[in-house]
Amino acid sequence: MSGLQQDWPEPVVRVQSLSDSGITAIPDRYIRPVSDRPSAGDGFFAEGPDNNIPIVDLGMEDPADVLDQVSRACRDWGFFQAVNHGVNPELMDRARDVWRQFFHLPMELKQTYSNSPTTYEGYGSRLGIEKGAILDWGDYYFLHYLPTCIKDYNKWPALPSSCREVIEEYGKQVVALAEGLMKILSVNLGLEEDFLQRQFGGDDVGACLRVNFYPRCPQCDLTLGLSPHSDPGGMTLLLPDDHVPGLQIRRHDKWITVKPARHAFVINIGDQIQVLSNAIYKSVEHRVIVNSTDERVSLAFFYNPKSDIPIGPAEELVTPESPALYSPMTFDQYRLFIRMRGPRGKSQVDSLMSQRPSGEGCDGSGRPPVEHSD
Repeated sequence: MSGLQQDWPEPVVRVQSLSDSGITAIPDRYIRPVSDRPSAGDGFFAEGPDNNIPIVDLGMEDPADVLDQVSRACRDWGFFQAVNHGVNPELMDRARDVWRQFFHLPMELKQTYSNSPTTYEGYGSRLGIEKGAILDWGDYYFLHYLPTCIKDYNKWPALPSSCREVIEEYGKQVVALAEGLMKILSVNLGLEEDFLQRQFGGDDVGACLRVNFYPRCPQCDLTLGLSPHSDPGGMTLLLPDDHVPGLQIRRHDKWITVKPARHAFVINIGDQIQVLSNAIYKSVEHRVIVNSTDERVSLAFFYNPKSDIPIGPAEELVTPESPALYSPMTFDQYRLFIRMRGPRGKSQVDSLMSQRPSGEGCDGSGRPPVEHSD
């Protein structure tokens, strides 16, 4: 892609190394403004129906019940936890464990997989390329799973020895779950059950995995593991840490800490489905907090449109009363837009919302405001 920086603007510091060094105060680069810091009043497992995301049993006998519960969760929350989803629970545990083992390998082995801003694939420690930006307290590993033409096993960790095998099988089962959820979302929108899948490219969809590692932090009240953002892709299927909570979602201007259910996936709507549904379904801002006593590992599997297909509101959902809110834009264009700016809450997708009845983009040109397109 033209205009994309080939390397990071500053030397990359591994957060895990900072944590392991025994520091008692975090570097200034990780300290967030007072207004952005987590606080004791952020709804940490507060009681009440409005303080934890819905849990949906996908194995319910009546398919209508599944449709109804998913529909209400997506419209009201943009998030839900899925149980009885068809992914082998033992495989979920193995996937999480093998990645924890990877992050505890010697640094020199992990460094051989260091990533760059060009694709983000590999071992990383920062998002965005803005020089001097406030950094998140976390490391990650990002890899492509679909389409198969860009799947590169050499960029997947060779250690632990079972890592590649586990990733392959885990991806296969999670893709099957995502395909089933796409059908449910389509039907709930009043569309044919294969509609969203077709809009995503049919069999040529994109899928990728981001494994997050959040080390212990001596001043966890000053920083975040992951800045507030909405997911830029289609749908995210998160395997959270089964012992350490950390994911928070913004609801009614409050941060709610998700309490993970055993062997559940946390499912959330991404920006691309918000656009396709003409904002009937909305992506939701979320972030990650860290703590001083426990590290945390989570696996975020992103199910995305084919990168070069223009994504815009479905014609079937556009009416005189509900005009198109967005101009078409490929996922490649949108992803590049995100990378150049870094996490910025919900402002990324909201900045693409059409401001004029004519359907022109935000800059009046008929195009979304992408400064570095191909």
